Order: sequence, then structure tokens, then C-alpha cells
Amino acid sequence: MSDENPICSAKGCRAGAVWVLAWNNPKIHTPERRKTWLACEEHREHLSQFLGVRGFLKDVVKFEDWEAPENS
Repeated sequence: MSDENPICSAKGCRAGAVWVLAWNNPKIHTPERRKTWLACEEHREHLSQFLGVRGFLKDVVKFEDWEAPENS
């Protein structure tokens, strides 16, 4: 993630990203693969629930602490 000013992935939101939600869809991704959504404080819970009920959510990490896997 090299964006200078990363923004929230929630539809229509332009707020700065504070969280990284790491996820994968086990039907189409290998187990080690991690896709990411970014979230502001306001949308972290909503986006986490969306991914969680589908069994996709793997991790939620503060943006400043996120280290992307080398092969993501």
C-alpha cells in the first residue's frame, strides 16, 4: 500500500484510512492470500461485520502497523 493519503474503502467515504482489514475468499483465493480493505474509524465495524459474516475476515490491523505480505 503505497498511497500517500489512503482512504476508506466504504462506498462514498472519503475519510482517511485508519485500519486495514485483511481478508480472503476461500472459494477463490489460496489460504495464504490476503486482500485488503481500508477503513476509517466510522466504518471499521461495518466493513468487519460484512466480511466476517461471510467467513472472509482474517485480521484487522492499524494502518500504521500493517505490513503487507510479499506475495499479496
